[in-house]
Amino acid sequence: MLRQALLHNEHEPVDNDGFRLRGLGFSRLDAFSDVVFGFALTLLVVSLEVPKNYEELHHLWYGFVPFGISFLLLMLVWYGHYTFFRRFGTHDAGTVWLNGLLLFVILFYVYPLKFLFLSAFGQSEVVMAGDNMREVVLLFAAGLATIYFLFSALYANAYRQRDKLALTPLERMLTRNFIVEEAGTGFVGVLVCLLAAVVPPNRAGMTCLLFMVIGVWKSVMGRRSGRAARRMHAQSEAIQAPADA
Repeated sequence: MLRQALLHNEHEPVDNDGFRLRGLGFSRLDAFSDVVFGFALTLLVVSLEVPKNYEELHHLWYGFVPFGISFLLLMLVWYGHYTFFRRFGTHDAGTVWLNGLLLFVILFYVYPLKFLFLSAFGQSEVVMAGDNMREVVLLFAAGLATIYFLFSALYANAYRQRDKLALTPLERMLTRNFIVEEAGTGFVGVLVCLLAAVVPPNRAGMTCLLFMVIGVWKSVMGRRSGRAARRMHAQSEAIQAPADA
């Protein structure tokens, strides 16, 4: 019994890190969110018209690289959203409004996301230079920062309901780490905004290289969570061993 209180009921579905999956059902909130994500992905499409000749097809093909990168970034946001609701399955007022604000920002974020990568690969009809580049980078970085700060707020709201959700010590630890991880990702976006605002306009695009820090940050936080989870599992096994004996 003590081991179950420390971790989870062995008959409940759990994620790889031991987090119980409370949101395996499909709610109206899930359906609404997926519709918004689907619409956002539609806005990324290079062109809604079928090419009429080889030149148009050739031009469309070059647009698939920035489209693919933008699609991948948006899918990462969707996966973070999917993971949160799969683990907590919360539908309280705080979650609904934070989720609504998150979806609103995502729809806005699509435009600087698409424009930035089309311009980076020379597919935009607008020349990106000087203050134009700075403005797009600022919009992109501010959108990304807001998205991940909202993810952090969603996890903080779930942690506030830890007793109601019956979070185990393991789940509470992981939730605290998720709050820090998502807030740290948002902070990288803030740093890019600050750098893009102070560097010369023609250098603003280079500040996007700082986003590579996000991969390092998430790897560090993932290892930290993994070590803590393994330590808690070891403690539970040590508790269980005398009981079995």
